[in-house]
Amino acid sequence: MTYFKIKVFTGAAIALLGFGSILYWEFPLAASGADSSSNQPSKTLGETFSNNLTLKGHSDSVWAVAISPSGQTLASVSTDKTIKLWNLATGLEIRTLKGHSDWVNSVAFSPDGKTLASGSSDKTIKLWDLTTGLEIRTFVGHSVSVQAIAFSPDGQSLVSGSWDQTIKLWNVATGVVIRTLKANCDVVTSVAISPDGKTLASGNNFDTTIKLWNLTTGKEIRSLKGHDAAVNSVAFSPDGQTLASGSWDDTIKLWKLPTGEEIRTLSGHTNKVWSVAFSPDSKTLASASWDDTIKLWNLTSGKQISTLTGHVNRVWSVVFSPDGQTIASGSKDKTIKIWRMSH
Repeated sequence: MTYFKIKVFTGAAIALLGFGSILYWEFPLAASGADSSSNQPSKTLGETFSNNLTLKGHSDSVWAVAISPSGQTLASVSTDKTIKLWNLATGLEIRTLKGHSDWVNSVAFSPDGKTLASGSSDKTIKLWDLTTGLEIRTFVGHSVSVQAIAFSPDGQSLVSGSWDQTIKLWNVATGVVIRTLKANCDVVTSVAISPDGKTLASGNNFDTTIKLWNLTTGKEIRSLKGHDAAVNSVAFSPDGQTLASGSWDDTIKLWKLPTGEEIRTLSGHTNKVWSVAFSPDSKTLASASWDDTIKLWNLTSGKQISTLTGHVNRVWSVVFSPDGQTIASGSKDKTIKIWRMSH
């Protein structure tokens, strides 16, 4: 760990001690590292989702999780500097990807599901072949830790946000930087690309705004203001009509697109909101928080549907499966939990 990292995040160093390793997972029957619901009480959550599997294998905080477009594989990243792949249905670990020299902070599947990208505190982004588990290439260009990454819908470009106060747009095929955006903030913590591939949203620490960018020109479109603290997570709804943001002010805000008008504020968490994710039908939002819980929200009414409890420490990341029937969450308690829709 470098002095710069500690200096930048004074007062939040514990949270940052998880940005540095990657894990990738899949899930078969009660395999090594997976606790099935038959071995522990199943928690019914608002009669919608229940904890089906708990994946154990990381030696430190699980900072990010992602599910493949096919819905068959889960990837998770951790401070143990590894990436693990699991079968989402059974909990069986497929393999561990190693190559980063520092914490892995972010992970994303390509739209075709053939490759995986990982962003690390070693200042690089790595691209991995999911068939072989081999590294394809390393993207070098950021001067400090890479905190967030996202593929464009066509899979030809990759966006990354860094502690170096920039956002970079990369050519996936060559690893060459197409464009660098100056975020004018201390740390870019979150990036998301709209479903039509035309707009980029970014959130950052030490600033309460969300920035929207034209990906074609690299120009800032507008800043969304309303949060009272840092914005750590942004996500576009699959229908492209709404942007969600999670903040250190313990709230989630919903914004109308393309105008940027604030629709409503979702309140209920008792600590920082670290991750937000839309369901595939754009009707439900999941939020993960430092209060150790995940909450589900009805986006039509703005009402809380249920609270998913089971993690025993901060929840860093949450994601829906492509069919909306499964939720995965990663936590500081070193585990990944798989929540299935109850029928």
